[in-house]
Amino acid sequence: MILEHSRITAIQGDIITVPATGITYGELATVKSRGRTSLAQVIRLRGDGVSLQVFAGAKGVATGDQVRFLGHPMQVAFGDALLGRIFNGSGDPIDKGSELMALPRIDIGGPSVNPIMRVIPRGFIETRVPMVDVFNPLVESQKLPIFAAAGEPYNDLLARIGMRANADIVILGGIGLKYDEYLKFRIAFEQAGVLSRTIMFIHTASDPVVERLLVPDMCLAVAEQFGVRGKRVLVLLTDMTAFADAMKEIAISMDMVPSNLGYPGSLYSDLASRYEKAVDFEGSGSITILAVTTMPGDDVTHPVPDNTGYITEGQFYLRKGVIEPFGSLSRLKQLVIGKVTREDHGYIMNSMVRLFAKSREVEQKLAMGFDKTADDDRYLHYAKLFYDRFMDLKVDIGLNDALDLGWKTLSECFRADEVGIKQEFVDKYWPKGH
Repeated sequence: MILEHSRITAIQGDIITVPATGITYGELATVKSRGRTSLAQVIRLRGDGVSLQVFAGAKGVATGDQVRFLGHPMQVAFGDALLGRIFNGSGDPIDKGSELMALPRIDIGGPSVNPIMRVIPRGFIETRVPMVDVFNPLVESQKLPIFAAAGEPYNDLLARIGMRANADIVILGGIGLKYDEYLKFRIAFEQAGVLSRTIMFIHTASDPVVERLLVPDMCLAVAEQFGVRGKRVLVLLTDMTAFADAMKEIAISMDMVPSNLGYPGSLYSDLASRYEKAVDFEGSGSITILAVTTMPGDDVTHPVPDNTGYITEGQFYLRKGVIEPFGSLSRLKQLVIGKVTREDHGYIMNSMVRLFAKSREVEQKLAMGFDKTADDDRYLHYAKLFYDRFMDLKVDIGLNDALDLGWKTLSECFRADEVGIKQEFVDKYWPKGH
């Protein structure tokens, strides 16, 4: 039922309040002011007072302007015609393509999938990034954040994964992107020839703040529809800290009692309600979420990464332009290592990380002025090979080739009896002549 009101009782920033009943949280409305019509969304219900965030801002809105409730939450078009298209935070095309008026529309922000419909994750998503595939594989239906400080190349990493991951559909949600960052994503996907399997929902820093909150919900609503139709969907989100900052900004405007560092007390549940959309559907497709979470001041105890860590199933740490092998973790990797992937995967992973840790110890010892030994030289050589062949984000290699390269790297620096791998695998995979 569509309701109209012509009395606005309060205007605070971009938030307006009208007296109304029978309205639901998240419902859309239009605000007609001075000949223009703007969308708004209900963000608080208190008694008969309804607070709405005006997408285009409340500048110029007067108390006598007309507010028209539409009777439904924010919706997004859905269909195969979305593939290869780019939309803004309101779901409108920004790629100069045709409007999608004929497509059915679906509500966004619905509940997570019923647990009874979920199955134990068992699929592997190859990304061709060795530090992911070899050491912390991405499992279908997993939710993983990339923790990074400002200035780290997290968007480049997401673009690389989006271009090369063996998913059926990639959905990119850009949250608070600079315009040139959005263009880099678009150009990268176009040049890689994968735009036809990609859908983008882009919010730039100049767009209305409220649209920043809609981008993850739009991505996940569309992903859910493709998932139940049997598609393996990979959702890439950047940056969830910008999403949380938008919630913080709105909470401050509404005079809500702040929690840690001014974030709303609902921060955990707001993040969890999005991340929990990751799912493997019984007999159908899946939704996997990889999301950047920037850490202000490189502080992992900041409320956003801190709450994220309780929700997700591990994390990647992006530091100094590489994924750190120590601290990064995929808690579901044991479900696919050696089961879906090659039998030697787990042994190579453990041996290479253990020896790389030893090389770090050697570096620290030499930094303290100790003499260098012949064994130290071997570990230092191994550390350089490990960085160049595995940690460098420019490396593009499939998992099986990366495992073979791991055996080659070990054999170039150590004897077979030094790597701590079962003899049966050494006999089968150790490079001949070493």
